[in-house]
Amino acid sequence: MKAQIIPNISVDCVVFGFDVTTKSLNVLLIERYLKSTENDEVLVNDHVLTGYHTLETETIDDTASRVLKELTGLDNLYKKQFKVFGDPNRLRNEKDLIWIKNEKFNERTITIAYYFLLQSHEVRLENNTHKPQWFPVNNLPELGFDHKAIIAEAYSDLKAKCLIEPIVFELLPNKFTVKELQDAYECILGIEIDNRNFRRKLLTKKYLIELDEKQVGVSKKPSKLFMFSKDIYQKIYKESYLISI
Repeated sequence: MKAQIIPNISVDCVVFGFDVTTKSLNVLLIERYLKSTENDEVLVNDHVLTGYHTLETETIDDTASRVLKELTGLDNLYKKQFKVFGDPNRLRNEKDLIWIKNEKFNERTITIAYYFLLQSHEVRLENNTHKPQWFPVNNLPELGFDHKAIIAEAYSDLKAKCLIEPIVFELLPNKFTVKELQDAYECILGIEIDNRNFRRKLLTKKYLIELDEKQVGVSKKPSKLFMFSKDIYQKIYKESYLISI
């Protein structure tokens, strides 16, 4: 028998992706579009996060993993449950009510919000049935429901966590340059970091392994590559500031 949904509990997922080339922190969104059946008038035309109601047979974590898998085809990524959104008016916008009526779901839905971290290029946008698009976190389109607030809360949590946990490495390739790591921090935190200070502090971190390799396929002088060692980090630190900026 097909599992039934829990009609007033959902999960919404903020998928953050970092683009090393454009040095941009992006959010993955899908289009929400609805036309009138009577006269082809466009009733709803904006963007939303991807979310689903939780099934009776699932844990909340299971739902979040299912959402990610269906949207991106990926699993086993960094996942953080960061807040529950249960304001009774969170779905009361005029467009939201039109959408809810069409989709026949509960106006009093409580959502548990998660965010995921990955590299933008890992998501194949072409031939994706959800037709997702990447948008810079600081230049988002019109959003439905309370998804602007959900993204803002997720971004705030990411900023705080990247200073006390090694989550920035989830946004980078396995092998990266000092400049790419600095770019990621600057992009997330929205600040400029002194190059020499950053490099000096970085090279004291035992969990950053300098490789006997350099960049390939670059027109400028290739830079040295590094790797993050999760094993070394976990042995040394329980909780520590990675970089004092």
